[in-house]
Amino acid sequence: MVRILEDRGAHVTAVECALEALEQMKNRSYDILISDIGMPDLDGYELMRRARLLDAQREWPIPAIAVTAYARAEDRQRSLLAGYQMHLSKPIEARELIAGIASLLHLRR
Repeated sequence: MVRILEDRGAHVTAVECALEALEQMKNRSYDILISDIGMPDLDGYELMRRARLLDAQREWPIPAIAVTAYARAEDRQRSLLAGYQMHLSKPIEARELIAGIASLLHLRR
C-alpha cells in the first residue's frame, strides 16, 4: 500500500504497530488513517477507539479506512461502529484504495 500511495504523490507514514501509530498521531496531524484490524499489540478496533479520543483535541476527526481480511458483513459493521468510515477487504486493488481515500478526503472538505 505504501508504494501505491507514494506512486500517486502521497506522503506516507508507515508504522509497525497500533501503539506506534497512536504515538505518531499525538505528535502530528494526518489527513487519513489506514489500518488493518488484526494487529499484534492492539487490534484495529482499539486503535480506532484511542484515535477518536485524540480527535477530541482536533478540529475534526481523522477519516479512517479499515483494510482487513475480516470480510463478513458483521466485520464490516463492527468496523463502521468502531469509527472507521470505510471497510475494504483484502486483497485490495489499488484503484479501490485510491477511490476510497479520495471519497473520504472529499467529504472532509
